[in-house]
Amino acid sequence: MQRPSLSHALQQVAHAYRSHMVQTIRDADLPLPGTHVRALKAVCYMEGCTAQRIAQRMRRDKAQITRVLNDLLEAGLINKASNPADKRSQLLHPTPAGEAMMQRIQQLEEQTLGRMTRDLTQQEVEHFIRIAWHMTQNLEGDLPPDS
Repeated sequence: MQRPSLSHALQQVAHAYRSHMVQTIRDADLPLPGTHVRALKAVCYMEGCTAQRIAQRMRRDKAQITRVLNDLLEAGLINKASNPADKRSQLLHPTPAGEAMMQRIQQLEEQTLGRMTRDLTQQEVEHFIRIAWHMTQNLEGDLPPDS
């Protein structure tokens, strides 16, 4: 059998992780689609979080992110506050319910990651993380591709 290409391997691991997380979240009866989970994560972890910054980070249209954020607002998971640095935007913060939801999502992610890495050593996991980070920086970092 021929070994899979790097491209195929990356697509497979990303797809398997996303699919398993979607199913795990569904099985846990959490009422959030994937995009909402990613947006809530951004609100919880991004310093000075705004809709524009989330749209850039997620590489999505700002209008789409605004709709997702409005859903999170309606669900009572986030709130908005005036941005003292830019009156045209608002800073986003998790509510206590949003923080509790994020803790539950983190537990589910840990379960998925535990299953995903169950036959790997800690050294293998750390090596994978370093390689994945390096590849990401090669594509997204400030360095030109040939440096």
